[in-house]
Amino acid sequence: MRLAHALLALQAVTSREIAKFVRQGGRLASALVRPLLWLVVFAAGFQNVFGVSIIPPYNTYIPYQTYIVPGLLGMVLLFNGMQSSLAMVYDREMGVMRLLLTAPLPRWYLLFCKLLAGTLLSVLQAYVFLLIAALFDVDVPLDGWLFALPVLVLSGMMLGALGLLLSVHVRQLENFAGTMNFVIFPMFFISPALYPLWKLEESGARVIHFLATWNPFTHAVEATRFALHGQVSVPSLAIVAGCLVAFFLLAAWGYDPQRGMLKRTGKPG
Repeated sequence: MRLAHALLALQAVTSREIAKFVRQGGRLASALVRPLLWLVVFAAGFQNVFGVSIIPPYNTYIPYQTYIVPGLLGMVLLFNGMQSSLAMVYDREMGVMRLLLTAPLPRWYLLFCKLLAGTLLSVLQAYVFLLIAALFDVDVPLDGWLFALPVLVLSGMMLGALGLLLSVHVRQLENFAGTMNFVIFPMFFISPALYPLWKLEESGARVIHFLATWNPFTHAVEATRFALHGQVSVPSLAIVAGCLVAFFLLAAWGYDPQRGMLKRTGKPG
């Protein structure tokens, strides 16, 4: 695989994803409505219910709005990762992926290009949300914006790889919405996105606390939380990186670009 061909493929795939995003005018708005609703509406009602103690990476008491920002950034990445995988199912059904994979490049690399392109859009939308959050006086250090960039990229790739893995096993486009909800909402709510994990343990919800500690999204949120305050959570980063590798390898191994084509021709797939 020559470097020139590899970079050309990455540029082509990224340009296509950006062009699709620009044409879909409401995609950015729909991606930001959910986290902004939590930030503006729910945080106002819950800030006196969920007290946040002094826990790492914070060195003082913080408002609830500040606490949930990393989780809401994770929400942006999670929903966009699933949205990208929905596009993968659509492209496979329409035969676009079969045409793409005829390029003289390894299949895993072309899938990796799709993953990188989707992650780029996810991270850009995450920073748009972070900018809007700053307008609502959410206290995030400016150096944390830069420090969080590699963590957001890594987390976005991990969640995008999870979506790619799901797209491998979804045979029909109509079934993907239900699959997304089955994955998205448990991952989001069984995590420290909206409340600290110690509150689950303190309340006696030991099973949920256990599930949250094994949730990859939990570690994406925690790694982002530490990064926004100029700190590094090595265990969370290691888990996110490990999940990224595992999800992507499984997806690349099982991906069948002809699955949708076979279904329409009446052959088993």
